Amino acid sequence: MSASKKTDEVPSALDGQRLDRIVALMGDISRSDAAFAIAAGGVLVDGGIALSGKVRLTEGQVISLDTATIPQLELPQADLSVEFGVVHEDDHVIVVDKPPGLVVHPGAGNSTGTLANGLLARYPDIEGVGDPVRPGIVHRLDAGSSGLLVVARTDHAAEYLIDQFADHTCTRRYESLVWGVPDAPHGIIDAPLGRNRNDPLKMAVVAHGKYARTDYRVIGSYSEPAVVSRLECRLETGRTHQIRVHLASINHPLVGDPVYGQRRPKLGLQRPFLHAAELAFNHPGNKERVTFHSPLSSDLKAWLDAAVA
Repeated sequence: MSASKKTDEVPSALDGQRLDRIVALMGDISRSDAAFAIAAGGVLVDGGIALSGKVRLTEGQVISLDTATIPQLELPQADLSVEFGVVHEDDHVIVVDKPPGLVVHPGAGNSTGTLANGLLARYPDIEGVGDPVRPGIVHRLDAGSSGLLVVARTDHAAEYLIDQFADHTCTRRYESLVWGVPDAPHGIIDAPLGRNRNDPLKMAVVAHGKYARTDYRVIGSYSEPAVVSRLECRLETGRTHQIRVHLASINHPLVGDPVYGQRRPKLGLQRPFLHAAELAFNHPGNKERVTFHSPLSSDLKAWLDAAVA
């Protein structure tokens, strides 16, 4: 198969959806870019060229997307105005302390003002490392999350780190605040994740999803301003929205989560209470184990101090 081809079957979560929406999700592109690719003859459905993005598909149909027909994003430009913290830097890696609200790299609807733009301004040597649209980026945090993220400065470092995320030797610990108090003070949520059948823009626990495991431990609980608990979560896998979906699946969603919060009050929080507090990996330079820490971000700490004082 050509390197520019991306082929997949329509999953159950997208059964009955329009082709242009499926292509947008499949290619991680905007609907308008998906429509452009379809109009350019770059999308096949069950081997035939798709003539319209309005047709609705059924589970199991095969879509082939020629990524060369997708309008190309402009490569990110250096932007010194993007603010973020750095807890460590050397010739191989940069460990960033990402503030909440900062998108990690350009994508549909976010072409400028991302962490990638800011990184290029401070570390121009990462240009060309890995994917040119997301130079040096080997993993992500949701825009609403804060905390630690490692960036590669060389192709060797990028490959070395990606392998560790794939085999789970890179470990991450998150601090969170959830509704209620889990029955078990320590537990493992082992539940596969995939697209939500009712809303393909969201993730959900699904029978035939990707393997996902989250280890949680209760580290505190409060009765004011509501019955909530602080959890320490460790990822054994790194699926999209994993912690948020897993905790919601056991009826303890993150406080402040506008997507998976089950319509509960946000208690004044402007984003999900989730912070990447610890990151550990084998260093690409000397292969020694290194561990980095980030204190709870100022907005979450201020909210916690005020709410449970």
